[in-house]
Amino acid sequence: MFDFYLNSSIHVGLAVYALSWVTLKTFGVPYDENVLYFNFYATITGYNFVKYFGLAKFHHRSLAAWLKIIQIFSLICFALLCYYAFQLQTEVLFYIGGFALITFLYAIPFLPRRLFVDSHQNLRSVSGLKVYVIGLVWSGVTVVLPLLNNEVTFDADVFITVVQRFVFVIVLMLPFEIRDLRYDSLKLSTIPQRIGIGRTKLIGVLLLLGFFFLEYFKDELDVNTILILLSVTVITMLFVVFSNEKRSKYYSSFWVECIPMFWMLIVIVSQFFFESGPYAFFG
Repeated sequence: MFDFYLNSSIHVGLAVYALSWVTLKTFGVPYDENVLYFNFYATITGYNFVKYFGLAKFHHRSLAAWLKIIQIFSLICFALLCYYAFQLQTEVLFYIGGFALITFLYAIPFLPRRLFVDSHQNLRSVSGLKVYVIGLVWSGVTVVLPLLNNEVTFDADVFITVVQRFVFVIVLMLPFEIRDLRYDSLKLSTIPQRIGIGRTKLIGVLLLLGFFFLEYFKDELDVNTILILLSVTVITMLFVVFSNEKRSKYYSSFWVECIPMFWMLIVIVSQFFFESGPYAFFG
């Protein structure tokens, strides 16, 4: 059941849901069920499409039982994402279409073979492009969509948040790239393949420092937000520093992807204490 939870992309869906809620909390926007649930179901559908498209394409009649279950589950999630999509602002749907196109091209062959490391001929196989595509989509989905759907003005603070989220997601990808170093084709040109594990970790630390200090360029600052961001930065940094090729698959697939949920949790708890006082639990 736990492996199904991971393999069916429920965990990564919760991570996107968490980051989207963090965005709403950060900008003082009330809980938006429509955009949060859309992001959750869209993430599951998109990730399962990317991960299992090839398998389903070539083994449709002999699919393993677990893959058939994931297909049915993904179909249900697709129906739910469609329902919530029609609850969103019309303008948001255009942006969703752009992100959907990127996801589609990420899995479907469409470009000349000479640009690719293997016969898949999709964006996922373009040398060195993977982490940046994921960072772009995640930052757009978890920052732009929630704010756009709630008609938040896109000022300098929003654009800084988009950059922060892009950097944060790229750093989250580094433990995955280090873990897969033994299995990835050298032609993929991942960050650890190009500069080594040690320098990859150093780049991760430097990116996290940039992620944290970008907060000081925002017009609105408060101590609570700074402390939360510092906690998230330190925890993420530790996961990057202690990652290696021999770590269990759950190190990255579960624990690293738990960081957005941790971020969401401390934001909710801290705001509860800030608004209600430390004795609110006791009435």
